[in-house]
Amino acid sequence: MFIGIDEVDWASMEHAYGSAEDVPMLLRGLLSELPDERERALDGMYGAVHHQGDVYDSTLACIPFLFDVIGQAGLPDRGSVVELLASIGGTDLEDDDFPDDPDADRPDNHAMARAAVRAGAEVFLGLTEDADPEVRRAAAHAVVRFADGPARVFTVLHRRVEREADDSVKTALIEALGCFARLHPASPLPAVDLLHELYGTLTDPGLRLAALGQLAGRAPEWLPKDLVPTVVALLRERSRVARAPRTDDRPETDTLVGRLRRLRPADEEGSRLLRTLHAALGGRTVERIALLSGQLTSPDGADRCNAVWMSAGLFREWRGTYEEPVALIGDQLAADDARLREAAVSVLEDLFELAAPAADRLAALVTADPECWVRRWEHGAPTLGGPLKALARTGDPRAVPALAAVLGQETVPHDLGYVVAHLGPEAAGLAGPLRARLRRVPLDSPNVCGHAGTTLHALALLRDPAALPEVLRLLHEVPGDLPRREALTESAVRVLDALAAPEGIPVLRGLLDGECAVTAAAALWSAEGDPEAVLPVLARELGSGRPHRRRAAAGTLGRMGAQARSLVPELSVMTRSDEVWQRTAAACALWRVTGDPDPVLPVLRAAWEENLYTRGTIAECLAGMGPAGRPVHDLLRTEVAAPRRHRARTGGYGSHDVLEDERLLRACREALSADRMLRQS
Repeated sequence: MFIGIDEVDWASMEHAYGSAEDVPMLLRGLLSELPDERERALDGMYGAVHHQGDVYDSTLACIPFLFDVIGQAGLPDRGSVVELLASIGGTDLEDDDFPDDPDADRPDNHAMARAAVRAGAEVFLGLTEDADPEVRRAAAHAVVRFADGPARVFTVLHRRVEREADDSVKTALIEALGCFARLHPASPLPAVDLLHELYGTLTDPGLRLAALGQLAGRAPEWLPKDLVPTVVALLRERSRVARAPRTDDRPETDTLVGRLRRLRPADEEGSRLLRTLHAALGGRTVERIALLSGQLTSPDGADRCNAVWMSAGLFREWRGTYEEPVALIGDQLAADDARLREAAVSVLEDLFELAAPAADRLAALVTADPECWVRRWEHGAPTLGGPLKALARTGDPRAVPALAAVLGQETVPHDLGYVVAHLGPEAAGLAGPLRARLRRVPLDSPNVCGHAGTTLHALALLRDPAALPEVLRLLHEVPGDLPRREALTESAVRVLDALAAPEGIPVLRGLLDGECAVTAAAALWSAEGDPEAVLPVLARELGSGRPHRRRAAAGTLGRMGAQARSLVPELSVMTRSDEVWQRTAAACALWRVTGDPDPVLPVLRAAWEENLYTRGTIAECLAGMGPAGRPVHDLLRTEVAAPRRHRARTGGYGSHDVLEDERLLRACREALSADRMLRQS
């Protein structure tokens, strides 16, 4: 077993955390007789060797030994190793997961990993007949993705689906048939016909749902006309069918793999069925909302939990009117099932203002349970509790008393200050607790930046003049050799910028030659409005090789407006930069300095089309341009009419995707509305 493993020079290879010399231990751990050792080894493989889907040289070297593991008949947890191998090998469907960048280069290691897994894929064919149903289930997907010979693969799937007795494996086989149809759309092999036949002949409602979900993605013309009522009825019927709970005798390890397993939906198979159907429906948001409403009102808690998780993808990827499903998700906060409540909170956290229909439920939970105000971790600093964070992000003032109480605790979550921006004027009640918190920060602590950074961020947003003495104390008294001192100084200077306080002028002048020069120049401009004091600094930074500081300098020049005209030539040069963010920042600043749209609009149009992440910045600039931006308003109208969120990516995730998209839409509508009103006047 593992012939040659000790001859591999693992120490010369790397994984996510450095030297790969520990990889042989992980591989041997997969063979352990002890379940907790196997799980820790699997966690190490995912956490280091295949970290977040990456493929390192050590990952490639592991592939032959992972094939050795799955070839050991009777070894427990081989299904998880099959899934690991399949993940390392990637998928032929990857390009569909990156619709905005189809020509992106793929790292060579990924291509080599796929070739290595394909070379050993004959093993997967044999595993479709394995005695372990977990192995058969994982092998069904691996065969479709990696085995050669479409005719042979289809024959294996067809034969296996007819003979399979385990419904969970049968579901995986139906899903594999759908994947086969997608990979081989021109194949004469009747994969879609077989799916349609299975939907019509199977009696188990879960299996019929599986076939229906695959048909939705491959042959939508064969879907029933009353799709949503049909699906809801099948779901209710499936919930009523007595299903023996799938036993899981794996240990409760403190590993990422273990935690993720515990966070999985109670009915993971049902979750997968509905995820497939929702993905196939795509932008048909009216039907998806109706389907979610049916799921969220189910008497079965597992169905409701699955619906909550399904809603996250809909909200994140597609624009729509979501008051009804959001309110129904809020109703789940009163459920007895802790897993269901956690799912609801997790989804509501990332909706920001769109979570407002659930605010009453969130406020009730926050009021009733102070334990949910802070989330404490076994390892790492505490963070703001999900219910309180979600409530604050809606802008609801009922979050303020709880946030003030948290600020009075000895250890304050590092992310608390970042919710203040969403509370608007209601956050004024936090000024006193924030000042008190800043006053208690020990300036000789190695983590003073972590303690003070979030507080300073919040005080800058509140523009609280009473905070000035404490901010100046930080700037004067924090030791010069403190780790991350520059970051702390930047945060403190931003408060001075927001306050525009003359008392800060001496310390700001002393920072004009350091790492915080641009931030200090901006604050100095706010405090005394003297262009002669800051223009030389900004000119120097515009010519530097530091992209972030160049963009910040351009932003400050934009704030100065006509007072920055002497640097128009430098800004014009910057609009021709090779880097899109440099061009965008320079163009926005150039408009604010000169008021001339002609050299600016072509740059903004090109940046808008090149990088979708620039669109929020550009839309805000166009909203301030008024009629001058009219030649590019076609971009805004197209964006507002688009059904898909601009940062949506199937399979991708960003906690602020919904927020940034709503801000973009708001800026686009503001620009178009202002122009429309001027036309009518």
